[in-house]
Amino acid sequence: MALESNERPDKPITKFESMLKTDDVYFFDAEDFEDIIHHYLNNGKIALAKKGIKIGLQQHPASIALKLLNVEVMVFENNLEAAEKHLDELQNIDAQNEEIYIQRANIFSKKDNHQGAISLLQKALELSTNSFDIHSLMGMEYLFLDDFKLAKESFMRCVTFDNQDYSSLYNVIYCFEFLEDYEGAILYLNDYLDTNPYCEVAWHQLGKQYVTKEMFQEALTAFDFAIISDDSFIGAYFEKGKVLEKLGKYKDAIENYETTISIEDPTSHAFLRIGKCYEKLGNDEMSKYYFYQTVHEDPLLDKGWLAITDFYFRKRNYEKALYYINKALNIDGGNPSYWKKSARIHVALKNYDQADFSFKQVVDLGNYELDTWLKWAAIVHLNGDTSAAIQILTQGREFYPENLKILYNIVGYRLAANDLINARITLLDALKFDKGAKKINFFYKQFPEYGNSDWVKTILADYKKTS
Repeated sequence: MALESNERPDKPITKFESMLKTDDVYFFDAEDFEDIIHHYLNNGKIALAKKGIKIGLQQHPASIALKLLNVEVMVFENNLEAAEKHLDELQNIDAQNEEIYIQRANIFSKKDNHQGAISLLQKALELSTNSFDIHSLMGMEYLFLDDFKLAKESFMRCVTFDNQDYSSLYNVIYCFEFLEDYEGAILYLNDYLDTNPYCEVAWHQLGKQYVTKEMFQEALTAFDFAIISDDSFIGAYFEKGKVLEKLGKYKDAIENYETTISIEDPTSHAFLRIGKCYEKLGNDEMSKYYFYQTVHEDPLLDKGWLAITDFYFRKRNYEKALYYINKALNIDGGNPSYWKKSARIHVALKNYDQADFSFKQVVDLGNYELDTWLKWAAIVHLNGDTSAAIQILTQGREFYPENLKILYNIVGYRLAANDLINARITLLDALKFDKGAKKINFFYKQFPEYGNSDWVKTILADYKKTS
């Protein structure tokens, strides 16, 4: 049974979904089908969009717009050859249709030919009377090419067309940030706010730019205006809290974080920040309470477990600290800073073998900081493996070839291993970089047992004669 669409007062989408549940067939205008299909595409309901296209083409087999939507779905599903074939047919019918070039550009983009996609979009611009979406697509293609300057210009055009296009506004600021042009971002946002003074998104972004420039008072003002524009804008309260933390106003920061919790369901990040504030205020019980609330809210937030680890480490409760750092490592075992914390805890517990293992993980994960090499070598030496300590510092010297702490430590470890020949060579190397032996006291402090030895005195005397 077929019914005319005007016989039913419902909206097209409601009528369409009703039709799918019954044996009735409703007729729709081609434009109604376009609206229905766009609705489903925008909401990620591809199967329903395809049903709409199928029925739409049955009722309007000559509709180019519906055929182009069919192509759009083909491109989305990576049926690129079929899509190109359909586009060839459509171009023979309507060569001046900009949507054909847009879909060809999407295909080029899928094939990683972004420059080709831009050329097609430029052709579409020549044919289009409404270029808003095309500029947005061009902006994305420029982003793929890492051309942030042209991407920024494309997204700026989108914002000019529609000052409520916050997606493009975010992209404009993203480009400014990538170009490290924070002053440019501030100028742009202030110009935008001159004509859109109650845009909470722009105020929020402006505040973040001021934070980057360490202009904290200006940032607070911007976040306050964001809140005035929308007093339920959680992001503004949260960012304001972070700035207040930086300024040491921990009670005010807590108040802002608590506001975010009162507006929406609590988040682990808010609990963590509140805990950090109470920690700064010296309120151990409240800080511990909120750290535990953090991991209760999100057991997979490794930073929450790390906060508890640090809490117990400061209290010198190393057993509990070890328990909780292992929790963090179970979540993110590829984080070298966590392994470094693990090493410190094992050192405190005098678990030198485990500390050795942890330091090895630190280096294997790419942390080559000077103190990593020094502390690792010291623990290995303390654990009785002086030759391994020498090897560790020799490896560290590849990154810090002229560092006197490394060189003087190698001298000390070689003396401990009774390797006098190589100890002498290393000491002379150190003295080349330590003009006038001004930092020899570091060696004496680290290895007082060798400080007054005739061996060292003789080498220093010879060095001073020849220098």
